[in-house]
Amino acid sequence: MIVLVDMVRVRGEGWFDRTRGRVIAASAVAAAGLLVFHRAVPDSGVGAGSLLESFLPWLGAVVVVLLVLALLRRSAVALVALLLPGAAWTYLFGGLLLPGSGAGPRDLVVVQHNVSDENTDPEGTARVLADAGPDLIALQELVPGALPAYRRALAADYPHHAVRGTVGLWSRYPLADARHVDIKPREVTESWSRGLRAVVRTPHGDIAAYVAHLPSVRLRAGGFASARRDESARLLGRAVAAEELDTVVLLGDLNGTVDDRGLAPLTRRMNVAERGFALSFPAAFPVARIDQVMARSATVERIGTLPATGSDHLPVVARITLG
Repeated sequence: MIVLVDMVRVRGEGWFDRTRGRVIAASAVAAAGLLVFHRAVPDSGVGAGSLLESFLPWLGAVVVVLLVLALLRRSAVALVALLLPGAAWTYLFGGLLLPGSGAGPRDLVVVQHNVSDENTDPEGTARVLADAGPDLIALQELVPGALPAYRRALAADYPHHAVRGTVGLWSRYPLADARHVDIKPREVTESWSRGLRAVVRTPHGDIAAYVAHLPSVRLRAGGFASARRDESARLLGRAVAAEELDTVVLLGDLNGTVDDRGLAPLTRRMNVAERGFALSFPAAFPVARIDQVMARSATVERIGTLPATGSDHLPVVARITLG
């Protein structure tokens, strides 16, 4: 700041003006309000609040743009106002940028990936996932034609697996009591199986692993359509709440970010990643993480992405500390 002021004085253009940039300052205050009070933004039948929360971290980019404009305008009031959204963004998301702690003996490494029903290279996709060395691999959009390829490619390192409908779980450790979890919205009348629950017998005790694929959301002329996703999230939240095992791990394409109020039935019951953004969709230019890893009675220490596969999603890998 001192250097910038000195540069301005040398050029003979005066100090930063305290009367300029009021529109920029007002925009900064508005950005801070949206960050802090995003839950107060109503959906109003068009999903406005949920849409805002889907892209909430990107308000940081707005703050950067406003900062550049404030410097160009040499506006002191705007620079001071920008402290508000800067502090709010740092409080909400700054921790995700911090380095994670080292791996511990009670850690479980998991991979979550929507492999896409249009993926033409299931074997290559499976290799990318296995190369990360996880203990568990959860997959969605498993179509019958590709399923044998995943089974063959993962069999050596992941001899235990369970598939229900279009979701599956591969594990280094034995699986037990694998069963379908009904998360189908009422409006869906066709065959639809996107939920799985299995007990993973890890060296540190049994955990309940849930794999899920919630319905897609759509941005339409009438607003942000998420009713089916929200209903499915409520059903999944009830299943997790009724789970008798203490430790639960949820892996899935939830078609929502952890800030999205539509996933509140899950996020209020489970821990989310403490480190890492891991933007996973779309793979070509990721703007949001809709592939999630959550845990109960365990901590999701860090989440990141793996190299692109033949899917329109990027795989995510997370380290979970049990106990």
